[in-house]
Amino acid sequence: MSSKDAPPPLPEPLGVPVADSHTHLDMQSGTVEEALAKAAAVGVETVVQVGCDIKGSRWAAETAAAYDPVWAAVALHPNEAPRIVLGDPAGWSRQGAREAGGDTALDDALAEIDRLAALPEVKAVGETGLDYFRTGPEGMVAQERSFRAHIEIAKRHGKALVIHDRDAHDDVLRILAEEGAPERTVFHCYSGDADMARICAEAGYFMSFAGNVTFKNAQPLRDALAVAPLDLVLVETDAPFLTPAPYRGRPNAPYLVPITVRAMAAVRGIDEEAMSTAIAVNTARAFDY
Repeated sequence: MSSKDAPPPLPEPLGVPVADSHTHLDMQSGTVEEALAKAAAVGVETVVQVGCDIKGSRWAAETAAAYDPVWAAVALHPNEAPRIVLGDPAGWSRQGAREAGGDTALDDALAEIDRLAALPEVKAVGETGLDYFRTGPEGMVAQERSFRAHIEIAKRHGKALVIHDRDAHDDVLRILAEEGAPERTVFHCYSGDADMARICAEAGYFMSFAGNVTFKNAQPLRDALAVAPLDLVLVETDAPFLTPAPYRGRPNAPYLVPITVRAMAAVRGIDEEAMSTAIAVNTARAFDY
């Protein structure tokens, strides 16, 4: 195994335990037991396992039911909606729409998310939202329909809403305002600037920061973190993605949360214990556990 593929070493444990508010254990190497044991060893005692499609959402719910430290979020990822409706991830193919089953197939998938969202081990509906990075105009229509449906599901079940927002800030905020956001809404892997952070704060939306807040080119994220109210800040890995510096490019996992927590504390000019305490309280409040 090359050093680039090797898991980073365990960081120093946190003095105050926290939660990883967004992870994908099903995309990581090793077993769930191993991931949870490594996380617990460094003070990450709770993880939110996030589904991105029907199979992953079912797995998230089953895993949360089987392991006390795990809670689940269930949804169709924004890029999943065009795939279902159009038969094409980029959202361009009308022929694909006929082959894939179109809106009826999306309705069936949303009905299964609705069923899963009612389960007690499922604490959130997400990750849902908009992703314009790879999506053409027809795909945007499918994404918006799916997003609005997920908002309704979250509100009806009294669950948190976990937002995926990539290159779509204005439309995400607009749709949340039009539909009426759930009482607890989380911007996963927050990617906006300080001005957007002020808008989210005014609306009471939680902002979850991932390992990319440690990247050299991420000053806008650090500026956003600096102005976000401390009682609306969460931490996540989005593992296996977004491994924090100095291990960028190597596999991410919940046990690396302490690196990001310490970077966040430095941005805020507070000590690690104060940052961890705020994160722990905020995550329990955001996901109602």
